[in-house]
Order: sequence, then structure tokens, then C-alpha cells
Amino acid sequence: MFGGIGRLAVRRPWLTILAWIIAAVALGLLAPQLKATTDQAEFLPPHYESVQVSRLQEKAFPQQETPAAVAVFQRSDGGKLTAADKTDLGKVVAGLQDRKLDRIKSVETNPQSVSPNGRIALASIFATVKDPYDVKVSESVKEIRTDVKELLAGTELKAGITGAAATALDSQESAGDTDAMIMQATLILIIVLLLIIFRSPLIAILPVLIIALTFMVATGLISTAAELGGLQADSSITAILIVVLFGVGTDYILFLLFRYRELLREGHDPKPAMSEAVGRVGETIASAAGAVIVAFLALLLSSLGMLRAMGPALAISVAVTLAAALTLVPAVFSLLGRKAFWPSKSWRKQPGHGLAGRVGALTARRPGVVAAVSGGLLAVLAVGAFSFNPAFDSESSLPKDLESVRAGEDLQRGFAAGQTDPTWVLVEAENGARLKQADLDAYRQRLTAAKLGQVTPATISPKGDVAQFGVVLREKPAGDRAIELVSGPLRDAAHHAAPDGTRALVGGTSAVLADIQHATNRDYSLVFPVAGIAIMVILGLLLRSVVAPWYLMLAVGLGFGATLGSTVWLFQDIRGEQGLLFTLPVIVYLFVVAIGTDYNILMAARLREETRRGRSPAEAVREAITRTASTVGAAAFILAGTFGVLLLAKNSMLQQMGFAVAFGILLTAFVMALLLVPAVTTLLGRRAWWPGNRNTPVGEGEDHRDPSPEEPHETVNAGAGSAT
Repeated sequence: MFGGIGRLAVRRPWLTILAWIIAAVALGLLAPQLKATTDQAEFLPPHYESVQVSRLQEKAFPQQETPAAVAVFQRSDGGKLTAADKTDLGKVVAGLQDRKLDRIKSVETNPQSVSPNGRIALASIFATVKDPYDVKVSESVKEIRTDVKELLAGTELKAGITGAAATALDSQESAGDTDAMIMQATLILIIVLLLIIFRSPLIAILPVLIIALTFMVATGLISTAAELGGLQADSSITAILIVVLFGVGTDYILFLLFRYRELLREGHDPKPAMSEAVGRVGETIASAAGAVIVAFLALLLSSLGMLRAMGPALAISVAVTLAAALTLVPAVFSLLGRKAFWPSKSWRKQPGHGLAGRVGALTARRPGVVAAVSGGLLAVLAVGAFSFNPAFDSESSLPKDLESVRAGEDLQRGFAAGQTDPTWVLVEAENGARLKQADLDAYRQRLTAAKLGQVTPATISPKGDVAQFGVVLREKPAGDRAIELVSGPLRDAAHHAAPDGTRALVGGTSAVLADIQHATNRDYSLVFPVAGIAIMVILGLLLRSVVAPWYLMLAVGLGFGATLGSTVWLFQDIRGEQGLLFTLPVIVYLFVVAIGTDYNILMAARLREETRRGRSPAEAVREAITRTASTVGAAAFILAGTFGVLLLAKNSMLQQMGFAVAFGILLTAFVMALLLVPAVTTLLGRRAWWPGNRNTPVGEGEDHRDPSPEEPHETVNAGAGSAT
């Protein structure tokens, strides 16, 4: 099948290229813009308590307003606000109100807006829409920041804007800079590495252009699917798409070009060589892509809308990359032929295998020692995973110099951390009955007695059947302590103290994050096993073995623990961060397991091939490592490098993701694929391929060549339908 696909692309190269260009242009013009959101509340299923609170608030208090942003005022010298300062503050608020900005309803302050210590004053900015992430609201907040500076000229005051809309604005602007930086760094990295590997400017540039075209097609399909399916993309999806498409895409192109170069060395003409290269590596690339796609699609089982949206988006991107690797790449390089390698002549020479040969010989002689050392290293690194602390505060990952972050810290110099974002406790009477004021007063006293935060008086709905209390926590609403308080003591107290004939519900930011934490833990126990089983099935079908998939997946699982543990040690223990991105285990698991399986496929399939040639386990492992190390190493460096670019981001959560995935890929390639897997396979011998024809030599229809020691590492992977 793959040979037929290759022949079709090679015979009709211009038609194939034109079809891809038309698809990219059409999707670029017609597809809707990819939307992003940072509102985590929208990602939870409706049965969670925080979601029920949000819906009940909309029903019972339709006129209730929550500030979209908050202006934080203080003296420039940090002292207490004087009477003149408060007068100036009133003039600034009036001036902002007179500006009549788009979708800004009012800017208000009152005597209660001054902190008890007299150092901080607040002005609430209300929008005409409830969505603080509305684009027009963000634009108006940006204008307010400029206007405030003008209005404060000549006063002793300074101000900063924080709150949901301001944070959303800063996140968008920061992400925009990050995306551009990541794209530029990724392109430079790929071009430089390809130039070093092939010593050809054409091969350094063409894969980048091909993947850029693929990126346009993939993002168009993703945004169309999101629009039609009602899905939302997380705010970091663009950065992730860049590294996935360019990283994985370069890997697949690399696999194909290595085999194409080998066939040219053997004297094949360019077009037949490319057709045969697709036929020989097509199953390997398809299997590798299939493992990644299945892993991503497992996210559809997640209860979090954020992960459910990310899964199909990434799966679509990998599927498009696979299609490009099997059609667009052959079409482009079949047109260029041997000129693609110009001006280098090194492609004609057989490569040396010095270091790889020594590693292969060592593993063949001492498989037990190599397995113990490589497996022990991974086990030691995995110990750190037990200290993993999930962080749900997305604001804490933003650069500290952003105005919303600085203003939020200034606010806490005068008010409790939860002043502008209280936790809501709603009491609803059964059967629509009216609530009694005496019961509500007693309920407030019981909540206050719990000493979890300041409890505001009840606000009663027009129908009288719902009452709302605000609990102002001393802790930052998105912090670990606030989440712990709300999910445990506060909810317990609120539920237990509810008057007879009523039910109490707890919502707000802390409650939303507590529910996300619960949903994430549930997802870990479901998504991980399903993805693992699906990948094992793919491995079993490719390798025709029941035994090999088990130890391959166990090795990758050990690599997952080592990756997470190393990330914990670096960011929590060394850099002193409070926690790591709460979805990091899911991301590491999917990327390291799926992509790590890619390199294990190359190694295990080559080991199987050498065994079926009649070589002993020791001879097979020596040959497999010697021939495969260059391919695995080059692919791993490029893929790890593209993810490692995320370390340049200002957002610490993107940095965590970049390090974890890049380091996990390097562990997978150089510790697992080149050491642990060959060593364990050697120890198992031919039992590793049970129930396949372990004692049968290469049969009809497979490659009978017995490669000479000088043959390049990209040799036919007979029997497994794979190539390295």
C-alpha cells in the first residue's frame, strides 16, 4: 500500500504539490480563526458543584455584576493615602467614566474601597458583557491603562490594572510574543541541525517549507473542526502546535530521507528510489504516527474540556503531517533528485559507526550490566515524581513584570488576597420556597465561626428562594491553600450548616480549581491506561509479538517517571517554584510514551530483523545499535530541540512543558532505545518475538540482503515492514 502511495506521488509530483498548495490557501482564507480561552470554568462537566453555582447565579441574580477589572491605587512613596490623594482618586475615576469606552459600563469607587491600613484604594471596572475575556473588553482595558497614566500626571498616586480582563489581556499579549519567538527559534534550530546532518542548504530549507505548508493546512482543519464541533482550544495550543508539527514532521521527513539516501548510494535512480523509500519506511512512519494519534485521541475520554479540545487538535496535526510525509515530501524530492544533496558529496560515502559500534559491542557483551545501569538511572530519576505538586494558578506562570501581576501583588498590601474574587456560597430553598432572614443570619454566623474568611451579608434573589454569601479568603484564590480550604473545610461547613429544607453550594475561582483538580485525578486513572493499551496493540501488530510490547511499554513507563521526576527536581526543588502545571503528567505521558514508542519501534524492529537473519541475540543487538544509532540520535536531537525551544518562553508553565518533553525524548532515545531495550531484548533472546516465527529465517517477499559492515544505518527492516 505504501509503495503505491509513493509511486503515485512520484509519478504526479506537480499535481501533488498543487493539491497541497490549494488546500493550504483555501483553508487559510475560508477557515475560521482559531479561538483561545483561559476560562477554566468552561472546561468542567455540568455535574460539578462549581458549575452548578455558576448556573444558579445566572438564574437567580441575572443583574449581578462582577468587575471585569480592578484599578489598584497607591501613593508613589508607599505611604498612607491623604485626603488630597482621595480627591485625586475621585477625579481619576470620574475622568475614566467620562471616556465612555467600548463595552465598559462604569468605573466605580466608594469609601469601602480603601484598605483598612489606608495604603491601597480600589476602583472597580464593570463591563457591559459578562465575559471578561471578550476582545473588546480587553482592548478597552488597554486604553484604560493609558488613560490612567495621563489622569494621574501631577498627583502623588500611581496605579495598575488587574483582574480577569487585565490578566486575559496580558496573557494574550505575552502569548503572542511567545508564539513568534518559538516559531523563529524552531525554524532556526531545524535549519541548522539539518544543515549539519546533510550539509545541503536545500535539505535544510525544504523540510521547513514543507512543514510550514502542512502547518497552514493543519491549523485550518483544526479551527474548522473546533467551530463545527463547538470545541475550544487552550490559550497555549498555538505554541504546542508549532513544536508538534515542526518536531514530529521533521522526524518523519528524516526517516524518509535517510532511506532515500541509502537507495541512491546503492545506485537506484531518484524516482524509483523515492518510491521504494516510501514503500519501505511507510509502515514505520504510519505506525509511529498512529501511536501518537491514538495517544492524543485518548484525551477525548478526559472530563476536562481543555484536554478534550487539545486531543483532537493535536491528532489532526499529526495526521496531516503523516499525509505530507507520504505524499508531499516524495513529490518534492523526486523532482530534485540527487540535486537535493548539492553541494555536498558526503551522501555518496558510507558512514562510520565508531561510537555506535562500541556501544553495540558493550551491550552485546554485558547486556545485564547495561540493563541494570540504564534502568537504574531511570528509576533514580523517577523518585522525584513522588514529590510532584500540581499547580492550578495560571496567573503564577505569567512573567512577574506584567502589570496585572504587579497590581495583584500591590492589592494584597492592603486587602485580603480574595478581596476582588470571593468564594460564593449559595443557599437554595427546596421547591421554590422563600428563605427566612433569621435562618440566613444564623447560617452566616455558623460560616463565620468556621474562621475560614470574612463572610459578607446575604444577598437574596428577587424570588426570595436563593441567597448568596461571599467568603473573602485570606489566601490567593488560585493558590494551593485556598483550593484546599474550599474543597475541604469550607464546603464541609457550608453543606453541614445549611438550614433545613435548603441546599448549599460553593463556587467561585477556588471551587472551580478544586473541581478541576478532582477531574484531573480522575482523568489520570482513565486516559493513561487507555492510551497505553492502544499503543501496545499497535506495537503488537507491527512487531508480530505478544512479549515485546510489554517490556517496551514498561520501559517507556519508567521513562515517564524519570521525566516527571527530573522536572520536579529542576523546577520545584532547584528553582523553588510552588508547583508544576497540573496537566503536565498527561502531556508528558502522551508525548513521551507516544513519541518514545517511535524510537523503540525503530530499535525493536531492527532487532527483530537481525534475529530473523539468523544472527545470535548478541550479534543482533550489536548490529541493531550500530545501524540505528545515527537515525535515532539525529531524530531525537531535532525533536527534543523543537520542544526545548519552549524554555525560551516567559511563561513558566511553557518552560516546564518544554523541558519535560525535550528531556523525556532524550532519555527515550539515548537511554531506552539505544541501551535498555536492546539489553533486555538480548537477555530474552528469541523469546522476545513470541509467537512470531522466531526460528524462521527471512521469507519470501522480504529482503534477503545481509548488509555488509559498511552498509549505512538506514537498512531494510525486513519482516517488520519498518526501516531504520
